[in-house]
Amino acid sequence: MTVNMSKGQAISLQKSDGGTLTAVRMGLGWQAAPRRGLFGKRAKEIDLDASAVLFADKQPVDVVFFRHLVSDDGSVRHTGDNLVGGAGQGGDDEAVLVDLQRVPVHIDQIVFTVNSFTGQTFAEVENAFCRLVDETNGQEMARYTLTGGGQYTAQIMAKVHRQGNGWNMTAIGEAANGRTFQDLMPTIVPFL
Repeated sequence: MTVNMSKGQAISLQKSDGGTLTAVRMGLGWQAAPRRGLFGKRAKEIDLDASAVLFADKQPVDVVFFRHLVSDDGSVRHTGDNLVGGAGQGGDDEAVLVDLQRVPVHIDQIVFTVNSFTGQTFAEVENAFCRLVDETNGQEMARYTLTGGGQYTAQIMAKVHRQGNGWNMTAIGEAANGRTFQDLMPTIVPFL
């Protein structure tokens, strides 16, 4: 069963049978908002980029994004860059796979961001979402849908973080500006 999350909401990543998740996929999807043109409505391509920043005690120690597809320890993997996004069918345009069992013990948070490297704003995007999927069985566990557009070029989407012996997910949904994950660090820090 999928939990539709609201901004700031946290959920436990325990399986419904009480077991522990071992591998998750953070999927991101979006569509270009239709624009009125000379020949009616049409949408231009939107290139958004997903990133996962790995933190240890509030310090960034690694990042996975379109230019560094696998974390140094191999526990986090980006599936590749989607330059156009938005098939519009609810599927993932970009995804980051996390093998929770392989994440080194010193990594306590993984923050997922999406940004427009080309500078297109979220006013040009619609139907943007992030979702967490149990990678072992394909079951969607949680979904956070972005609402509203805006003149910003990035979003701090969500984070997974250690809680006792397990993991939790928190929807963040914070608007930001920046072309890369480095530009977003001042916005990420307050959510750690």
